[in-house]
Amino acid sequence: MEIIDDAYCVQGLKLVDVAERFGTPVYVYDADKITEQVEKLKQAFGGLKLKLKYATKALSNISILKLIKKNGCGLDVVSIQEAHLGIKAGFKPNEILFTPNSVSYQEIKQAVDLGLVINIDNISILEQFGHDYGSKVPCCIRLNPHIMAGGNTKISTGHIDSKFGISVYQERHIQRVVDTYGINVTGIHVHTGSDILDAEVFLRGAEIIFKVAKGFKNLKFLDFGSGFKVAYKEGDVTTDLTDVGKKLGDAFLSFCKEYGRELEIWFEPGKFIVSESGYFLVKANVIKTTPATVFVGVDSGMNHLLRPMMYDAYHDIVNLSNPNGVKRVYTVVGYICETDTFGWDRKLDEVKEGDILAIKNAGAYGFSMASNYNSRLRPAEVLIYKGEAHLIRKRETMEDLVRNQVEISLD
Repeated sequence: MEIIDDAYCVQGLKLVDVAERFGTPVYVYDADKITEQVEKLKQAFGGLKLKLKYATKALSNISILKLIKKNGCGLDVVSIQEAHLGIKAGFKPNEILFTPNSVSYQEIKQAVDLGLVINIDNISILEQFGHDYGSKVPCCIRLNPHIMAGGNTKISTGHIDSKFGISVYQERHIQRVVDTYGINVTGIHVHTGSDILDAEVFLRGAEIIFKVAKGFKNLKFLDFGSGFKVAYKEGDVTTDLTDVGKKLGDAFLSFCKEYGRELEIWFEPGKFIVSESGYFLVKANVIKTTPATVFVGVDSGMNHLLRPMMYDAYHDIVNLSNPNGVKRVYTVVGYICETDTFGWDRKLDEVKEGDILAIKNAGAYGFSMASNYNSRLRPAEVLIYKGEAHLIRKRETMEDLVRNQVEISLD
């Protein structure tokens, strides 16, 4: 987002005009920013056999997935439904990594039937998989490296209490199952969490994955997950991609030399690719002054953007309608019948009822976590592509809300 002629703009379009055209609340995504983030990763890991598998759960709109494909990425999916969305968007099944957890074995079999790359994260499923497929269907194994990493315990996935992955302490058990059934293991995977700042966490994970990988002779790739941190506010420290790319790249090439051939290196960025592309536009319904606080109550809530209430996530907020106003302190809240806050004690350009606010970093885990709580309708989504605003999801209606409900007679 940039300021042009005292207006906040994306690709030259005024966001207030986008809000007026499509109504609020509305999610708006900048296609150029998505492309820019993909290119940053490609440059950081240049010289390696790199494959990026976009984490679909971050933002799964089909038009976004098509843009991701256009930029040369594959997909990482965590449900069979996400896989079908990816295929509908044009991805080939072998471009999609299926990384579920706690799903039934039947869903694993559906993924095999679709032709996805299978990533297995528990011994029970590995045994059933081996019994049914032996060496006929290759798979990847997800390890839990027991590394505490990431900016929030709710998004740390590689520690000892995590439900994700097979413990590295079960390496011998994994090997027994693989040998017993002749399972063709072609990939090893670790993911420690999100908002990782430095190369050391990736290198610690690499040491573990390299050690385990030596026991599997048919590997084609090693998958290091993701966790690259983006900026949420001015002055935020972000992941030094150049440093990570150099240190992890050197370690990876050294391992490949020891292993006997060059493997592919995979990452599964989600938030890193789409977070900064997204703006959630809302309208100020009321300005409410209390003895302690001045509230801006907007026409949305945690039903549309859950991250601040679920993760205590910080999202910068700006007043699009009054970009040069006198600064005042507000708490921006939603219309849900709960404590429902987007931002506490924020210094904003003076807000009046009817003003349009933009909540930044709304591209990842915004719409994808939205709900109909309080029987509210989910918002529209808009993609700004080549300087034009395109509606990519219609705003819900009451018909959408009751479509699958079945009324019964209570006579």
